[in-house]
Amino acid sequence: MAYLKPFLLAAAAFTALDLLWLGVVARGIYARYLGQHMRPSTDWVAAILFYIIFLSGIIYFVVQPGTNNSGTAVLLRGAFFGMVAYSTYELTNRAVLQDWPWPIVLIDIAWGTVLCALVGWFSWYFSQNTA
Repeated sequence: MAYLKPFLLAAAAFTALDLLWLGVVARGIYARYLGQHMRPSTDWVAAILFYIIFLSGIIYFVVQPGTNNSGTAVLLRGAFFGMVAYSTYELTNRAVLQDWPWPIVLIDIAWGTVLCALVGWFSWYFSQNTA
């Protein structure tokens, strides 16, 4: 399976879900717990670099190894990848930043787990099942 198609599929899914999460669903939660840490506007260079690196990780560690596996295996691999990645970020913040709130740690780890499972599966499925 070529890398470009799954990457573009993952980028579309991740962007749509993450913007919905950040802009609508969890916006108030982040403002409540992290208002003092939030920028007035997004640093798009940092955001785009994150997306490229993170999506490359999803393709390499979740989608590509799943080419000969079931959708369930891809979902589980994506969930584990998301849990590890988001746990690394959140637990490091909790360990070294003063007042990093536990609710954000738990919410973000759960979100990363679900997000990466869905994005990995979406990219894997549509890479294999579309012309």
